[in-house]
Order: sequence, then C-alpha cells, then structure tokens
Amino acid sequence: MASAYIVDAVRTAGGRRGGRLAGTHPVDLAAASLDALVERTGVDPNAVEDVIMGCVTQAGEQSMQVGRNAVLASRHLPQSTPAVTIDRQCGSSQQAIQFAAQAVMSGTQDVVIASGIESMSRVPMGSSAMFHMKEGLGNYKSPGLEAKYPGIMWSQFAGAEMIVKKHGLTKDDLDRFAFESHQKAIAATQGGAFRDEIVPITIETPEGQAQHTVDEGIRFDASLEGIAGVKLLTPDGMLTAASSSQICDGSSAALVVSEAALKTYGLTPLARIHTLTVTAGDPVIMLEEPLFATDRALQKAGLAIDDIDLYEVNEAFASVPLAWLKHTGADPARLNVNGGAIALGHPLGASGTKLMSTLLHALKARGKKYGLQTMCEGGGVANVTIVEMV
Repeated sequence: MASAYIVDAVRTAGGRRGGRLAGTHPVDLAAASLDALVERTGVDPNAVEDVIMGCVTQAGEQSMQVGRNAVLASRHLPQSTPAVTIDRQCGSSQQAIQFAAQAVMSGTQDVVIASGIESMSRVPMGSSAMFHMKEGLGNYKSPGLEAKYPGIMWSQFAGAEMIVKKHGLTKDDLDRFAFESHQKAIAATQGGAFRDEIVPITIETPEGQAQHTVDEGIRFDASLEGIAGVKLLTPDGMLTAASSSQICDGSSAALVVSEAALKTYGLTPLARIHTLTVTAGDPVIMLEEPLFATDRALQKAGLAIDDIDLYEVNEAFASVPLAWLKHTGADPARLNVNGGAIALGHPLGASGTKLMSTLLHALKARGKKYGLQTMCEGGGVANVTIVEMV
C-alpha cells in the first residue's frame, strides 16, 4: 500500500473563553491556519485536492459548511479547492488526518489538508442541541435509542467520573496530574517549544493590534494547593474544573501528501503515517475507549508501547490519561511532554490536528522516531494515529 506523509502541522495558540480570540470569527480563524500551512510548506495552492475540516458544534457562525467557508476566506487557496466538514466529536480533526491519509494511501488523491476549528466563545458547546430542545424540536435520543439505553443521557462528565472509580484513581492523582500539565506547558512555552507550531493571529486589544502567540489558558502561577482547592464538579465526584480540559478557541491544520507529491512539489516530510485505527465501545463510560483503541493500534502496528517514544493522550479530564497510563503500562515521562488540554485548552474540533502538531514538533526537537496520538470521543469512540518521523 502507498504511504501518506505529513509535511507540516500548525495550530493557533489557544484562546480562553471570552478571551483574546473571542473577537475573531471562526471562519477567519480556520482560514488563518490553512494559509499558514500553505505558506510554511510552499505547496502549490492549486495542488490541494481537498480540505477536510473537523468541527463539533456546527451551528451559528460554524454552520453552513464551515470548512468550505474557511477555504473561501483563505488568502491562498483558490475557490476551486473543495472542502468538507466532519464531526467525530473531540476526535474530529484527528479523523480528518486519517481520512486524508486514507485518500492518499488509496491513490485517490495526492495532496490533502486535514484541519479543525472550534470557537467555543462564539459558538458555545452543545448550542445546536440546546436550541432544538428549547424550541421543542426534540433531541438526539430517538425511541429506538431509548429502548436500548433506557433513562440514560450521554454525559462525558459522568463517564469521566466512572473512569475515576473503575481505575482506582484518587483526587490527589487528578490534582497532581493537572498541576503537572501546567508545569509542562509553562516550561514548553518559556523554552520556545511551541515556536515552530504556533500560527500568530492578529487581534484587537485596548492598546491596539497585537499578535496572539501564547496559549492563554496556562496558569503561570499554578500551585498544587490552588488546584486542590477548586470546587468539585459534582458533590459525590472527584473531578474539578482544574482537572478538566479548558474551554478554548483555536484552529489547526496539517498537510498530508503522497510520495509522488513530495517529488512533484519539492516537499520535505516530517513524518510518515504508520498506523490508523478507530474503535468504538461502551457509550456510557464513553471516554475509556482510548485504552482499548491503543491496544488494537499497537497490535496492528506490530509495536509494543515501549517502542513509542512520545504519546499525546488528550486531557479531556485528568482521569482519561491516568487510566490510559495504568492500562498500557506506558512511561509517564513520555506522555504529553509539553502539557495538555488541562493547561493549553481543548478546542474540540481543532484538537486532533492541534495535538498532532505538538506531537510532531516534540518528536523532531528530541530526535525521536515514533509518536502515538489518541483521543476520547463522545459516544464511546476513539482514534489512534501512530506516526514515524522521517
């Protein structure tokens, strides 16, 4: 089978809810990552055969095919560039990478951009579903679904707490993990680790125009005591806002190409996509699936967990990567080495290509070979992507 290569991957710095990116329309925010990717790689814009864009809340300013609108708002991509918007919940843009890779590996296409967008300030999480329920237009739970899962309303918060109990985690485990996420993100920011992956975004401030280049969610004054003192999300639970991912605005993009395209357009790849996996399991404890998806991915790849140099496991809640570590026996020192969504934010549909950008640049900086990325997703689904640096 033909190989698929990632030439480069970029992301914006995260913006907090109502923060520095809240004034930027999501279409323009998405277009900024597309343009930066074209500029950095030097690929001929006319060679891009498709743009696959992940977005979870496809409502309001993110409705009407936000992927296509981002292409039309782009400064570099011609209007002849197709685009599609996809939703695999938090794994939407990781799935965009896998769809792009599948197109290239099948020989159907040679140059595809995988990307993601989520402005959680301007298009609040769940707003499309809430509108329909408020207007009396029903909800996602059909009579057939209710018959199979009576009385159950899917809740990622409930699933995250179920993982805490099932895997024997303590509140101290969760709080320490959250604190370490901030510490790693601080070190990465101050050490310039994100410099090569972040797309500067011009924003308006009370002092005039400025460049947004630093993840706004990082708490540079974070302390373990402060994190431990945050109010519980539920009276009988252990998770808090401090040990959960931050609501975030952001966009990201990755260029996926064939070997023929590398030669035709004079491109230099960062990595080869080694293994693509997606699995599904229990929709109630839904966030646990990355554990089992990783088992399957490693088996398909013919690799052991110790063969993988760095892991990116999305920090939707601290319980997810902690349970993943216990299940896989992975080395904690290789996990989310530059911090994760607890510190950097989780812009839903943009997080897949965002994490891939961070993973690839971290591997490059360390001279390492294999990276594994996985993401828990609504409904009990999980993607795993293994890359090999070249």
